[in-house]
Amino acid sequence: MASTTLLGTDLPLAAAPMAGGPTTLDLLAATTDAGAFAFLAGGYQTPDALAEQVRRAHDHARPFGVNLFVPATAPAPDPAALAAYARRIGDDAAAHGVDLDAALAAVPATDDDGWAAKIDLLRRDPVPVVSFTFGPPAVADVGALRAAGSVVLVTVTTPQEAAAAEELGADGLVVQGPRAGGHSGTWDPGRSVGDGATADAVAAVVAGTRLPVVAAGGVDGAPAVARLLRAGAQAVAVGTLLLRADEAGTSATHRDALADPRFTTTAVTRAFTGRPARALRNGFLVRHDAHAPVGYPQVHHLTRELRRRAAAAGDADRLHLWAGTGYRSAAAGPAADVVRGLAAGL
Repeated sequence: MASTTLLGTDLPLAAAPMAGGPTTLDLLAATTDAGAFAFLAGGYQTPDALAEQVRRAHDHARPFGVNLFVPATAPAPDPAALAAYARRIGDDAAAHGVDLDAALAAVPATDDDGWAAKIDLLRRDPVPVVSFTFGPPAVADVGALRAAGSVVLVTVTTPQEAAAAEELGADGLVVQGPRAGGHSGTWDPGRSVGDGATADAVAAVVAGTRLPVVAAGGVDGAPAVARLLRAGAQAVAVGTLLLRADEAGTSATHRDALADPRFTTTAVTRAFTGRPARALRNGFLVRHDAHAPVGYPQVHHLTRELRRRAAAAGDADRLHLWAGTGYRSAAAGPAADVVRGLAAGL
């Protein structure tokens, strides 16, 4: 089989970047060995930690990429609104002994996730592909990474974002449909994220751009891959289906919840981080979604210790259980089995 043009792999499949632990070097190795592309998740990592992952991924000698979070450009949430939300989630925090007053006081006014240092790292130690999510990177950063030899992809969710990304000089687009698990890549965290089919989002973007497209969102098996390729995608990225893979760094609490019959649906919420993200519908989401302010990464910092303790305690009711709509198809076992299953019929 000929390699895909954009990602340079035998299969038109990619392991999506899953920040916060699920993406590991073992997962990268397993999926790339199976013929797919794989992204390291640069979000939430320190520049030094990401540099070490990049070094070790280079040693594996298969194509891979790095995904970065574009820093927020919107104003920070109103301090009074953030304090009101802290009071609202107080009982949940108390259940795990979290001091929300201290957490609120420690919330940074700004947090660019080590942006400049990570861009500098990827200029000095280039990787085959760099992708961006949460917004448009600066034209200068796109140019610098392309000059270093990297293919630059920008995550978009609408044709309007796609047109803007093309103007920036991107080499390609990651079109994320609203059924994707985890954070939405929308450039406007205040807008409503719907529930439409990813194939429809891909077709709408492809109709208005000359750039190649990687599709992501709601992939639950080989038929979904085939639909997205027919819609015009050159490759398909999968995340949720890999969360229970042996090589993933997903917490035990999260893994178990994905297979737990108590959780029957997903919903998009800002309750955990202040930015829209799709998760299993649990108690925290139900109690607080309607009151969560738009404010990433401030809400993320406010709830981070609560979520960390909930994961450690096996408390799925208070954990951000990121999941796309295809989560019921996520199975335990080797990541290579997931890749082979998605590639069936290609």
